[in-house]
Amino acid sequence: MIKKLFIPVLALALLSCNQRKEAEANTSLVYFNIKGYFEKEISRLQKLNPTVNKTVSVNGTIESKSAKIADWTKEFAIFVNADINKTSWKGSFKTTEKNGVAIYTSDHDKIPVKKVSITWRGREVGKIEIVIDNKNIVYRSQDTLTYFPDSLYSYKKQQKIRLLKDKKYAVIGILEKKMGPE
Repeated sequence: MIKKLFIPVLALALLSCNQRKEAEANTSLVYFNIKGYFEKEISRLQKLNPTVNKTVSVNGTIESKSAKIADWTKEFAIFVNADINKTSWKGSFKTTEKNGVAIYTSDHDKIPVKKVSITWRGREVGKIEIVIDNKNIVYRSQDTLTYFPDSLYSYKKQQKIRLLKDKKYAVIGILEKKMGPE
């Protein structure tokens, strides 16, 4: 008798687990899919392999060089990590849209992403700007991330650690346009 019940119960348990995974995979995103967008851009840029004129500035000391980016996943990790579609954040962002710009804002203390602004050019993304603010009693950092597809990306950080000097850091990457056939 127990053996006869075991197989149907096991089959039912496996089926319910599979349905739960499908349901989780099919949940719609509440806000703009930053993570998905940048994963596609990473894949596209990895294949395109453009030369990037990159400038790094730390407290006013500037260094520039032209290079190929070997790992776009690493280069754009800060953008991917600014995903606002985390399950625990649902309902935490106010959404407004005006003149082709979608803006998502949050004033929740536990959410570091404070603002995401998507400027649309028709159906294509023209610009993405993300503002991140992390703070506690010892530390505060403010990041501004900007991305113009096929043109420029930047991240700027201001950091304040109690009893230490402020630190300002910026990275600007300008994607070179191809000049004719190679």
